[in-house]
Amino acid sequence: MRISIRAAGAVAVALLAAACTSGGGRSAPPAINLTGKIKLVSYDDCAEMLTSLRTATARNANAWGFGMPMVSLEAADTARSAVGATGTGAVSTYSTTNVHEAGVDEPDLVKTDGERVIVVTQGVLRVVDTATRKVTGELRLVPKEQSWIPADLLLSGDRALVLMTQGGETLGMDTVARMRPMSGPKYVLVDLSGQPTEVASMRMTGSHVDARMVGSTVRLVVRSSPDIPFPEPKPNQTDAERLAISREAIASAPIQAWLPKFEIQTGDAKTPGTVKCENVSHPAEFSGTSMLSVHTVDLNGTFGAVEPISVAADGDTVYGTKDSLYVTSNPTFWFMPMMPAPEPLPDVAVTPRQDPEMPTLIPDPVEPGGSGGPVAPEVQPSHPDAEKIAPPSSGTVEPKSAPSAVPSAAPTPVPPVDPSPQPSAGSTPVETIAPTPMPSAGLTPIETIEPAPTPPPQRTEVHRFDITAPTAPRYVSSGSVPGRLLNQYSLSEHAGHLRIATTLDPQTANAKSESAVYVLKSDTLAQVGSITGLGKDEQIYSVRFIGDLGYVVTFRQIDPLYALDLRNPAAPKVTGELKITGYSAYLHPAGPGRLIGVGQEATTEGRQTGTQVSLFDVADPAAPKSLSRFFQEKGGSEAEWDPHAFLYWPEDNLAMMPLMSWGSNWAEGSSALVLRVTDSDITKLGMITHPKIAQQAEFAPANPGIRRCLIIGNTIWTISDLGLKVSDSTTLTDQTWLPFT
Repeated sequence: MRISIRAAGAVAVALLAAACTSGGGRSAPPAINLTGKIKLVSYDDCAEMLTSLRTATARNANAWGFGMPMVSLEAADTARSAVGATGTGAVSTYSTTNVHEAGVDEPDLVKTDGERVIVVTQGVLRVVDTATRKVTGELRLVPKEQSWIPADLLLSGDRALVLMTQGGETLGMDTVARMRPMSGPKYVLVDLSGQPTEVASMRMTGSHVDARMVGSTVRLVVRSSPDIPFPEPKPNQTDAERLAISREAIASAPIQAWLPKFEIQTGDAKTPGTVKCENVSHPAEFSGTSMLSVHTVDLNGTFGAVEPISVAADGDTVYGTKDSLYVTSNPTFWFMPMMPAPEPLPDVAVTPRQDPEMPTLIPDPVEPGGSGGPVAPEVQPSHPDAEKIAPPSSGTVEPKSAPSAVPSAAPTPVPPVDPSPQPSAGSTPVETIAPTPMPSAGLTPIETIEPAPTPPPQRTEVHRFDITAPTAPRYVSSGSVPGRLLNQYSLSEHAGHLRIATTLDPQTANAKSESAVYVLKSDTLAQVGSITGLGKDEQIYSVRFIGDLGYVVTFRQIDPLYALDLRNPAAPKVTGELKITGYSAYLHPAGPGRLIGVGQEATTEGRQTGTQVSLFDVADPAAPKSLSRFFQEKGGSEAEWDPHAFLYWPEDNLAMMPLMSWGSNWAEGSSALVLRVTDSDITKLGMITHPKIAQQAEFAPANPGIRRCLIIGNTIWTISDLGLKVSDSTTLTDQTWLPFT
């Protein structure tokens, strides 16, 4: 997620009180224990698994088959977080990827070890020598006509793993059990010891969720759906007749329809594989419409050395520590029996889109039935690339790397869309058809379709896996909390506990949204404490947990930043609140007692006006302060929805990120904003721009905008799809321009 998939407001610290005084305020509402335990067990054999999956899938079928999970824009997401080597204040000569947890690497489009810069853009992996500033090797990963396929990479020594969300053909089953092609993610292991060389690749069914790397061991998380071909509907068929046919197709589907498939290629040899029945677990309740798989790959080895495991569940957000891998989902949003009609958009000027991997930005959204503020969670713009750019449930605009199957023409920037949290799969609640006992075969046609019941309570399921060994992850426990996550930053494991921040959307016409933070024991995921009632009628826009403290930003018109004391897991509490205009979409630690917020400034009515970078004093949790703010009118930054685009370099008091103006021409690209951040002030040091390069008319032209910034020694390296520039980190003077040809 990540969002995505995706921006959110400025930092605020809050006394949860009707009124705040220097002496304190009334306490937070009493905690309500709504945590549910989820039993996760393995199947006894394939026969039991098939019967169970057929029953669950048929129960969730509709007249058109069943709703397929939409491409999650999270994901990235998820937003993915930061505080890696560069966020801890450790002295080094080069920056690393801005990650959530130190020692847990996350995929990104560029990596460096100080001696090399490895970047993957436009379907090509390039190795740049930092001493000579020349490309010393390159490897084309996809045909040129597929260069629009986005990719990220992970690096360990002389091995790189390239992750492509769409990588070509993999295996599926048709009605007569013949193998047929189906698009899915592709992972390529590359040797960098000489000229970049492909060692092996792995394709699989499903869609890429996310990945984490500890040491040289990578965990790939993939979501797949049952491969059940449903007959084409005939003219004049009733919904009841179509539903009966769908259930009959499910009842006759073989176990291979559900088991996730993959194919490993080494040289010319291709080895097909399937997750084994004994490696599949399931919760007590599940839809049967998704399977979540975790593949383990050692970058010093090859694919297939460790058997993958699967869970009969959905997954949209991945959070990892050195010892644990957490995968979460909100099952009420994953199954979509019928696509709802799109809501009308507010009257806004139509402007071209920007970067294909950036969300469409729309000015001044108006809540239906209201006078301003965020768009309601269910409202999605009707847009040709909506599947690619719609915000996920996480609420930040945090795009995953997967585009729609057919890339759109070159986009241009438009003002930012309100990043109100959206369902992570863009779908409606699961139980829209009343459960009906289903035999494993020979289903009786249904005469009528049962009326849709009241949606189940909104909740987030959490599955924890032990990854301390470099072998297959070991399932530890599961649990659930009310509401839905913003992104992976809504999760934090600390001192034996998992903290989770969620927003609970209105379930009835007169209800209001509110947010909460739950504290669970990390070994059992049983709830031990909570803070509820945060941000009434608002949504979470950003979260950051730092040790025993937490910060939650909610927003609708004014941004409150809540400061949380989490030292006592059984009795967490709000200690302070700061209210300012605008909001922070991403929060970054900036040394003891300091916090940086990246987001948007806004009017008192909640209308966004441009990029805002804020410096907050949170040394006193009861009295947070806004020390300094930088404002760029009509601006937006990818760092608002993808924290990998944000770089904080405390050694030189620098912060930098891509910046684009709402009114600029997309073809002109974006700039890199470089800020000086001291203990009390934020000032603009300058801007770095790339040369304009005329591109030939192509199906999917390269994005000329700056995407990432690196520090290597006393230089700043900025990367776009079209090239790389080296600038002096003190004066920002241009030193080298290296075009990608």
